[in-house]
This record gives sequence, C-alpha cells and structure tokens, in this order.
Amino acid sequence: MRRLLLAACLLPALAIGAGASPYARVPGGAFRSALKYEDTGGRVQVAAFEMMREPVTNVQFLAFVRTHPDWQRGRTPTVFAESRYLQHWSGPLALGARALPMQPVTQVSWFAADAYCTAQGARLPTWSEWEYAAAADATRRDARKDPAWREQILSWYARPAGAPMAAIGLGAANVYGISDLHGLAWEWTEDYASMLVSGDGRDQGSPDRQKFCGAGSIGMDDTENYAVMMRVAMLSSLEGSDVTSSLGFRCARDIH
Repeated sequence: MRRLLLAACLLPALAIGAGASPYARVPGGAFRSALKYEDTGGRVQVAAFEMMREPVTNVQFLAFVRTHPDWQRGRTPTVFAESRYLQHWSGPLALGARALPMQPVTQVSWFAADAYCTAQGARLPTWSEWEYAAAADATRRDARKDPAWREQILSWYARPAGAPMAAIGLGAANVYGISDLHGLAWEWTEDYASMLVSGDGRDQGSPDRQKFCGAGSIGMDDTENYAVMMRVAMLSSLEGSDVTSSLGFRCARDIH
C-alpha cells in the first residue's frame, strides 16, 4: 500500500516533467484588476511570486490527510469544514471512482486548503496574484482584451453542472508555465472573504450578515469580464468552512 501511495504521489511531478519544480515563477508587475479598489482605482501592483503549475490533486491531498489526521473526513470539526467535506471520496483514506488520483481535489474548505499549503511551506495565493496569473495565455501576460480568449473561457461556464472533471495538466500552460487556471476547477484564494461584490442593486444599503468586512473591494471595475465576475461573486458568498464540488485550490510562495 505504501508503495502504491508513493507512486501515486509522484504522478503530478511526472506530469510536469521529471525534475521540474511544481512551482512556476511569476514576475511582478502592475495590472488593472477587474475589481474596483477604493485606494488604487483598480490599478494593482503584484510582487514576484511562485504559483503551483497545476491544482492540488486528490492523491496529493490524500497524502496530506494521511500525515495530518486532524484533516481527515470525520475528524475535522465542522467549524473548519462542513459535513460535505470530501464526501465524494469513498472513505476518509480512500479515493474511489468519484475522486480519481489526478483530478483536482474539490469539496475542500478554505481552512483545509490553507492547512495543506502551510504544510508545504507555502500559502494560498491572494486574489490579485491569482487574477494576475490567470490573465495570461500561452504567449501574452495579459490576454483579457482578446474577445476570442474571453469567449474560450466563457465556454467553460456553459458546460452542464455535474459533468465529470478532467485530470490536471491536459490544458495548455500559459506564458508562465501554469495550467488549468480556467476550464477545470474554481480555486480558493487567501483573501477570498474581502471581495464584497453583489450584482443585485437591491442589496445596496441593506445589511448582509453573511458577508465579511473587507479592506478594499467595493465592486467590479470591468463589468464586461463576466467570467471573473462569476468567480468573485461565488467566492465572496462563501464562508471558510464551506465546500463545493467544483472548488479546489493551488498554493503559492513568496520569493525571498
């Protein structure tokens, strides 16, 4: 069993090439966020950082919960992960047919994702880091103004809900060497709770106890970027213990 688990944990490394780092370097820079920030007018400066080339997989998260039993299904307090946490696995330490090894791990809470990254000496990416990296295509650092690129991303959202999720690494990598930022799983960010965005004008002026007090985001600066609007609206509606069948994560690291 241990040999099988070790071989499975090596699969992600083989998928990106033997000896290659699972992290890609993303150079720093300034860009205009789709979010409207009070203090910058939407212009955001991102320091250089490293991001995982691919989302965390079921087999990688299985290795984590084996060595961190407090995060196994049935042991994690509901304040950190609701009752649906890893419910698609066949058991607390078994994946099964609904959670294939190379598929992105989903049904994980923000707290569980944060704990995984911390155990790797990493962290969850901030929204600005994720948005900055996700703006790139195979040749350009910012492809967001390209209608064809936007249409390709929007086609993912048109797929029926509940469709089987593909394995990681099948999509083309962007200019940084990072793949599957679009078209596979939605992803947690470190500061997901600070993005207070609502598309319903009736919410203006009314208290909403399900939202968190954020430091910067007050709306969308790019209302044509529908894919980002959907992602921000979904993340800002969640609590840290929530899980969904389409939400996974990847880790990031500072560059010292």
